[in-house]
Amino acid sequence: MTSLSVSAPGATIHAVDEGSGPPIVLLHAGIADLRAWDAMVPHLVAAGYRVIRYDQRGYGQTVTEDVEFSNRADVIAVMDACGVGQAVLVGNSRGGMITFDTAIEFPDRIVAAIGVGAGIGGFDGGATSEELELFEEGEALEETDPIDPDAVADFDVRFWVDGPGQPDDRVPSAIREAVREMDRAHNLPGIVDGRPIVLDPPAVDRLGELTCPALAVAGVLDASESVATARHLEATAPNATALIWDDVAHMIGMEQPKRLANAIVEFLAPLHRWS
Repeated sequence: MTSLSVSAPGATIHAVDEGSGPPIVLLHAGIADLRAWDAMVPHLVAAGYRVIRYDQRGYGQTVTEDVEFSNRADVIAVMDACGVGQAVLVGNSRGGMITFDTAIEFPDRIVAAIGVGAGIGGFDGGATSEELELFEEGEALEETDPIDPDAVADFDVRFWVDGPGQPDDRVPSAIREAVREMDRAHNLPGIVDGRPIVLDPPAVDRLGELTCPALAVAGVLDASESVATARHLEATAPNATALIWDDVAHMIGMEQPKRLANAIVEFLAPLHRWS
């Protein structure tokens, strides 16, 4: 495993590179950092892939100034720093949205795009009345000044790790505490996120341009918009597939790392090798 610092406009991005073979870049969720992939990476490496992951701006060991920046360009900067011409992107949640955006903006660089509990920029997958109440609760916590990192982390673990309305012992406590630690760190005083430049027009209006093989993995125990988003991608993008699992929520790579890795390997098996 090699750690490296990647220079990007106004930022130094912390990345980790391990394994050998066709490269896969992993993008974490907005409540985590690159450590969220710890349990899944060994399975991908054992399957013969080079796995690169990094902390997005404002997360983990990456530092940024308060500048405008493109998350898509950051993906390409990491790839360039690692000497990677083409890669498969795998993104969880917000990382999934960045995955699809990047595949649209840089089609020559992205071999396949895999979203895990992913969003699509500009797409509203809907929510139940119970979920809307919970969203309002979470937004209120994030708008508190000063923000309470512990309260936000507690909410995010209940909603995103357990799943809306699910018991707090559904997943192992080690997973809950790992996400709590990563999420709390992101919301500490003084953390700078930068100002992301969104894809314009948004991905929802450009799914016809997402021509590479695309996979959306979603859990029924997640917020209902996750499954709706996966189904929309499958119905709209030219070469997309939805994979719906009934026993997982949002953090699928932590809940079921081997199962997710196997699904990724199976999805990529028909593709020509890339580097």
